[in-house]
Amino acid sequence: MTVLSLRGITKRFGALLANDAISLDLQAGEVLALLGENGAGKSTLMSILFGHYVADEGSIEVFGRPLAPGNPKASLAAGIGMVHQHFTLADNLSVLDNVMMGTEPLWQPFSRRGAARARLLAVAQRFGLAVQPDAKVGSLSVGERQRVEILKALVRDARILILDEPTAVLTPQESEALFDTLAQMVAEGLSIIFISHKLPEVLRVSHRIAVLRGGKLVAEARAGDTTQAQLALWMVGHAIEGTGRRPARQVGDAVCVLDHVRTTGSGHDRLQDVSLTLKAGEIVAVAGVSGNGQVALAELLSGTRRAIAGSVSLMGRELPPSPARLVQRGVARIPEDRHAVGVIGDLPVWENAVSERLRSRAFSRWLWVRRGAAKAHARGVEKAYDVRGAGLESPARALSGGNMQKLILGRALMAPASAAAKQRNPRLIVAHQPTWGLDIGAVAYVQQQLIAARDAGAAVLLISDDLDEVLTLGDRVAVMHGGQLGEPRPAAAWTREAIGLAMAGS
Repeated sequence: MTVLSLRGITKRFGALLANDAISLDLQAGEVLALLGENGAGKSTLMSILFGHYVADEGSIEVFGRPLAPGNPKASLAAGIGMVHQHFTLADNLSVLDNVMMGTEPLWQPFSRRGAARARLLAVAQRFGLAVQPDAKVGSLSVGERQRVEILKALVRDARILILDEPTAVLTPQESEALFDTLAQMVAEGLSIIFISHKLPEVLRVSHRIAVLRGGKLVAEARAGDTTQAQLALWMVGHAIEGTGRRPARQVGDAVCVLDHVRTTGSGHDRLQDVSLTLKAGEIVAVAGVSGNGQVALAELLSGTRRAIAGSVSLMGRELPPSPARLVQRGVARIPEDRHAVGVIGDLPVWENAVSERLRSRAFSRWLWVRRGAAKAHARGVEKAYDVRGAGLESPARALSGGNMQKLILGRALMAPASAAAKQRNPRLIVAHQPTWGLDIGAVAYVQQQLIAARDAGAAVLLISDDLDEVLTLGDRVAVMHGGQLGEPRPAAAWTREAIGLAMAGS
């Protein structure tokens, strides 16, 4: 039985054709994986389905009835639910309050909490999603929060569930629990649209796969009839050179040393007695569930957070708590949030390309910006790091996620041509979630650049929620939990299961 039918969906944003006559069907009890590079049109298509956008052409039927365009309430009423990659929960409210939010009219004289609690517990038991209704969401683990997001949709009688990158921040054990939940949902007759960049899990959980490229539907196949290599080829239009495991060639002396460091911070977002040595020509990868001190570690080594105890040294000298001085001393940073921290979206590409070195003699003199030199450097970054999609004068927000990350990489790793030879390559690279939300082609490119920087002699600290990335790139791997960092061990000494247990605090 067909539960969802999209016919000829077309959406334009000015000259950009985001969706080009896309037609798709979803069957009852089916998991349909939706794949595509960043900018392929997945988000636009789902936004049209959920009523956030109105298609320029085409129609949608849900359970045989036309879906009113541009009306999220109509989509919810038709049985469509969506679990976003970034959770939309109120941490200071209980699980029950979060699930009830928006389900009762404002003019209702009293809240029917008893009935809502009973329904929540019944749905949770039916789908194997155990929750404590009175627990504060802020006290829950990431996996438990995801259960609440799914229950929010199921309590509203969702029969079609859209999951956007559902395993992005889960431990392996939490991912396994999610897959069991999906199997239970399908057995109960629900239909699922599964959006992910992780091809192994796509092949595992989905029945059928649809691939978008450049706004068009370019391929459909049953999961059992295709491979990771074929899916990657459909997504990007050409074969992808895998990063593969490439051990460090030659590990040098210590570049940065943390000795029993503590920082301030709320909850687990702080360092508690952390010691770590980062050496030239080596990648140390830090795994962990987000919110366990990774932000504090990245900010400490980027100069935006101070240590309140212990010591941090860079090349044998005390680490200055100043981002500008750290850049001068050879520290390159790739921040976690490329949109909010990595670039200033309203400034042109060329200004973003030189922003961290704007006060250097290469780009300014007597408080005047040397625009010619700055734009020449930006063009070099654009060419060397294959930044596409916007000219130098275009605002950085016009770039896709992958191209924005390439711009940040080029800014961090490519020093001005006039700089002294000894400063040409960074000494320390702090890469925090460098491939977050990127498509398979952009992921491979970013990872190759980090390996090249390591082989050129840089010490690389990689902080990532992606265990495949951690185990592929890390020469040594450590796990962070509750603000504490475990002893780094060779990547070959870890298994995914062992890392998952350590991430959970075992």
